[in-house]
Amino acid sequence: MPMASWNSGFLSWLKNFRNIFQCRMKEVQLGSHTVRSHGVTVARTHMHDWLILLLLVVIDVVLYIIHPFYRFVGKDMMDDLRYPLKSNTVPFWAVPVYAVLLPMMIFLIVYIRRRDVYDLHHAILGLLFSVLVTAVITDSIKNAVGRPRPDFFWRCFPDGKDAYDKWGNVICHGDKSVIKEGHKSFPSGHTSGSFAGLGFLSLYLSGKIKAFDRKGHVAKLCIVFLPLLVASLVGVSRVDDYWHHWQDVFAGGLLGLLVATFCYLQFFPPPYHAHGWGPYAYFRVLEESNANTNTTNVATLQDAMAGEVQVVNQEEEISDNGFTGLHLARGSSSTLEDIESGKR
Repeated sequence: MPMASWNSGFLSWLKNFRNIFQCRMKEVQLGSHTVRSHGVTVARTHMHDWLILLLLVVIDVVLYIIHPFYRFVGKDMMDDLRYPLKSNTVPFWAVPVYAVLLPMMIFLIVYIRRRDVYDLHHAILGLLFSVLVTAVITDSIKNAVGRPRPDFFWRCFPDGKDAYDKWGNVICHGDKSVIKEGHKSFPSGHTSGSFAGLGFLSLYLSGKIKAFDRKGHVAKLCIVFLPLLVASLVGVSRVDDYWHHWQDVFAGGLLGLLVATFCYLQFFPPPYHAHGWGPYAYFRVLEESNANTNTTNVATLQDAMAGEVQVVNQEEEISDNGFTGLHLARGSSSTLEDIESGKR
């Protein structure tokens, strides 16, 4: 009985040791995937994605250069297109700053805290895809639709003297680049780009702070809604500047937010998910590491049990002429099988 009790205590110690080891492995795993150790590997794995990003940049440049569809604009349509020609409240160059660079800075801060290159890489890649895919779709629709902006009259007739051909279509005599830009009202590029970048950031933050953990911390939603509020105000400024109709802004915001959601879910679980705070890749690597750890632990446990059985057999053979030792050996073997099968 004392020997059986000692054997049970030894097995309990091995089980506790395995659990502690696994917990330690998870803690180490959280900070072991850095840019230096895994950055090149992660980038190579997604090499095709980065090449597609470059292709999207080229496509968007081409779409910006080509001329949009010059839609028929009659004299009776000018009543809604006579708004004053104003400058942009939010300049074009500011959109990449707050919709791309600002989120990247936040991603970097999270990386400094967690040291997870998978989170950093996938957040940046998802953000860039969100913005560029949105830009390509937006500019494609702009060129195809060719809707005049609310200030089109002053773009077409800067001196205020309108002219029309025999079919009643406008004969513009303003600056060609200004007229070209005047046919790109639908949808709003500022708004779609803002929601693509800041919408992605909002989803990212909601996952990191566990905004939907069902604990009732409503204050977390203020952090989630802040990027969306900024994007909404940008859209409002486009209407106030008479560069867009309200339908342009609504469609642009919906487009940007939809693309941001799709791109985010390619790399991260939904924010309301239990694992919504990390990318899919991190949990996949963690599972593979745990599987390898469990295999090693089982092998170590088997070796330890085999040694324990030998010691018990030798001691029992000396005390009971081998009969009791055989019985314990069988019991120990049964215990080992139970452990391997998960009964204990």
